Amino acid sequence: MAYKIAIIVGSLRKDSLNRKVARSICAIRNDNLDCSMIEIGDLPLYNQDLDGSPPEQWVRFREQIAAADGVLFVSPEYNRGIPGVLKNAIDVGSRPYGQSVFDKKPGAIVTASPGSIGGFGANHQIRQAAVFLNMPIMQQPEAYLGHVTDDSFDQDGCLKDGPLKDLVSVLAHAFANWVDMIHRSRQLLAEDSAHAAQQKVKEPA
Repeated sequence: MAYKIAIIVGSLRKDSLNRKVARSICAIRNDNLDCSMIEIGDLPLYNQDLDGSPPEQWVRFREQIAAADGVLFVSPEYNRGIPGVLKNAIDVGSRPYGQSVFDKKPGAIVTASPGSIGGFGANHQIRQAAVFLNMPIMQQPEAYLGHVTDDSFDQDGCLKDGPLKDLVSVLAHAFANWVDMIHRSRQLLAEDSAHAAQQKVKEPA
């Protein structure tokens, strides 16, 4: 079964390193991850006054996330924190209050940077938001990819053989297994609940 994965990249740059990393993750596990890049650069800033009549860009974004089986956040770090465009996308998808399209969706967070700490600050700020969003986020392996540069990729934008590709491969397999585990567990719980309800009905009064 191929799970539909919504990829949200926290960089708008055409040749973004993080966008290339995201594509690599899904290319490695295209057997059961059906990935779509969800564009966020055109989303108007979140304004609660617009909740009653949301912009079409908000509606499109919310529908795309709602249709996904999981969410993959891949982002750089700006000034030791989450890029503003990504934070806005999270805010848009989480509102109106009580109608968040992120609710219960399994996810993972990957941050990549030419620097040595691999976007650690942004990674944890996204993770903090995901806690409130009620998203089961993959905990291990942690994904702070440091020393990522354009030289890490070939002319087609694919990762070159080496330690970085090996690590991204581990991440890809772990994420695929994580999404599958969350959905299968929920299915089993639902079946157990249904079975328990049937047994209760059959019990004599």
